Amino acid sequence: MASSTAQTESLSKEPPTLAARLQMTSHISPLLAKARFMGLGQPEDLEKLAVSRGLRYYDARGDSMKNQLPVVQAIGEKSGRSFSNEELALALLSPSAPYSLLRLRMGAAMLAADGNRPESIARLARQDRSERIVRHIAQCGMEAEPRNPFWTALMDLLPLFPPMRPDALPHLTRFVAMTGLSRAGKGTSLMWIRPTHAPGS
Repeated sequence: MASSTAQTESLSKEPPTLAARLQMTSHISPLLAKARFMGLGQPEDLEKLAVSRGLRYYDARGDSMKNQLPVVQAIGEKSGRSFSNEELALALLSPSAPYSLLRLRMGAAMLAADGNRPESIARLARQDRSERIVRHIAQCGMEAEPRNPFWTALMDLLPLFPPMRPDALPHLTRFVAMTGLSRAGKGTSLMWIRPTHAPGS
């Protein structure tokens, strides 16, 4: 009886999934299943892989490249052929994963990685049931980068959804870096956070 009670308490302490936060039906994520099959068994492994692919904005210590798990480093060296940046972005945004503001921000950044195709992202979002999440991010992207055709093309491929409560998903300001000067020399300039590669990397 004590063991059963302990197990129940342990389960109750597990963090809620993003699906639960958004009042969506939980499901088995094909992207997370693929990630686990490749050895990326923990959400933190996806974060490390994103950093290894140039998302250094979220590398708080600045030394993640030196401390990668071997499997993460090996997959990162394959230049995305086994687990594409599009798949990585949607895995970070999966509603089946425990809710994490950090992973939502990292997923939004990986969505905008160079070479990503809106058609592929929309297809993966449909398969992983994350279209609502991706659409919210695309709306933020259009506001931050109104001249970037990527966000418009992505929005056109995603279905409409009823409005969510304001705090359900991160605000635009969580996905951008803000500076005190715009191109006009005054006001606030928004820069979408995305992977970058240092010279020679």
